Amino acid sequence: MSIYEGSELAKNAANHVALSPVSTLSRTALVHPERTAVIYGELRRTWGEVDARCRRLASALAQRGIGKGDTVALLAPNIPEALECALGVPMIGAVLNANNTRLDAGTIAYILEHGDAKALLVDTELSGIAKDAVAQLDSPPLVIDICDPTTPGERIGSVEYEDLLAEGDPQFEFSPPQDEWDTLSLNYTSGTTGRPKGVVYSHRGAYINAVNNTITWAMPHFPVYLWTLPMFHCNGWCFPWTITLLAGTHVFLRAPRAKPIFDAIADHKVTHMCGAPIIMSLISDATSEETRAFDHTVEFMTAAAPPPASVIAGIEGKGFHITHVYGLTEVYGPAVVCAWKPEWDALPVADRARKKARQGVPYELQEDVQVLDPETGKAVPRDGQTQGEIVFRGNIIMKGYLKSPEQTAKAFKDGWFWSGDLAVQHPDGYVEIRDRAKDIIISGGENISSIEVENVIVEMEAVAFAAVVARPDDKWGEVPCAFVELKPGAELTQDDVIEHCRSKLAGYMRPKLVVQGMLPKTSTGKILKHLLRDLAKAEAPDLENLGD
Repeated sequence: MSIYEGSELAKNAANHVALSPVSTLSRTALVHPERTAVIYGELRRTWGEVDARCRRLASALAQRGIGKGDTVALLAPNIPEALECALGVPMIGAVLNANNTRLDAGTIAYILEHGDAKALLVDTELSGIAKDAVAQLDSPPLVIDICDPTTPGERIGSVEYEDLLAEGDPQFEFSPPQDEWDTLSLNYTSGTTGRPKGVVYSHRGAYINAVNNTITWAMPHFPVYLWTLPMFHCNGWCFPWTITLLAGTHVFLRAPRAKPIFDAIADHKVTHMCGAPIIMSLISDATSEETRAFDHTVEFMTAAAPPPASVIAGIEGKGFHITHVYGLTEVYGPAVVCAWKPEWDALPVADRARKKARQGVPYELQEDVQVLDPETGKAVPRDGQTQGEIVFRGNIIMKGYLKSPEQTAKAFKDGWFWSGDLAVQHPDGYVEIRDRAKDIIISGGENISSIEVENVIVEMEAVAFAAVVARPDDKWGEVPCAFVELKPGAELTQDDVIEHCRSKLAGYMRPKLVVQGMLPKTSTGKILKHLLRDLAKAEAPDLENLGD
């Protein structure tokens, strides 16, 4: 036995504490209780006040029988209560399930049932969707209304959020989880089956990525962070805990629009923000009436579809500095960054944009990212040409998919997490996505399952086959484009298809263009989607010209 393995060198309470992002609040509230934590319209709260409110929330939920392993769902925009849920719910070992506010009632009902939600906190602006979702459940959860005086709506719950907090103890004592592998949150992502998959995060992984954000972005203490990235996206890429760790200020907007963004930057000296290409376009295309002058540089982190060179040039010309990242829900949000090298600053704008469009290299605290041949499991040549699948390994990888052991085992084949994204790897090690093996369309930062949309379209009596692919869009990055083959003698218009989808799908999932004709297929009848992806990029896609 090694001399370092004796019982006197074992882990104990003095030298080992489970990692948890909740601990970020304890230190910040102790050291900086007077600093501004929250700005939301006219509302201001200090870190001392936020700490007390989070403890009240945890205490009140515990008194109502919610504890370790119980799921607490949230349906709300970017508001202070969403931050309090990210910090307060895990205090009692409960699991936060922040839901996409753009989902339809049926999908929300599925998520609540699949995740065994014991409570649902819902902003009253979204009470209509929530009410319809809860009505579909045999065992509905405790519903708690978040009543925002700036946006009134119908109350559907049994208790209001502020009344719930009044039941709690502001001095509530909480401890970190006994095991850092305990579940912290549950996030749902679109999958090729059409049903969202429940991605399970641990306290350990969230803590590590929260710290990783500070390293990757070189963030100093006391950042002023503007919430334009939805907090339901991978728990806001772990930034609720990152900004808390650094005793920063969370600036909230219920809905991202150009003028409020520029007002927040100018009035509150915003230093950092994240967002999909749609937010970049809002900034780049803002009119003179919407913009405000400011005298500092705003760090902007973007993911999803690579930003066009024109957008990068436009936004950087307005005082923003772009960092391009890549990731998935399964890796806690971004886990790959286009790490910028100082010598690239001298490149022409177009060349800089091409560099920034690459997905990049692993985060500092992510162990490894490679591009492997999915058939052999071996690394593809680093030639910028040979395609393979992006794989991840490290501490910021999900625990697995909830109630889906087969999907989890498939995702973790051979000791890697297989992303489903096809890419090349350049000689310098930077990866660049070339296709999405999962057929996921990313529109405005939202994941859309093409198969889910296809299944809705083929419900129509006149449709024989349907294929949905991504079409480039200056505003949203990508939008769904549907290619439809009709049954012999059938007739159907684009408006017919879009109207049918209107009753079945959330707005962002509906096709924005429908092209009719014979779909290209293999000898076995498989639709050749790679040809359709190329065609969808044309100004006026026409299946008759597919071979041109």
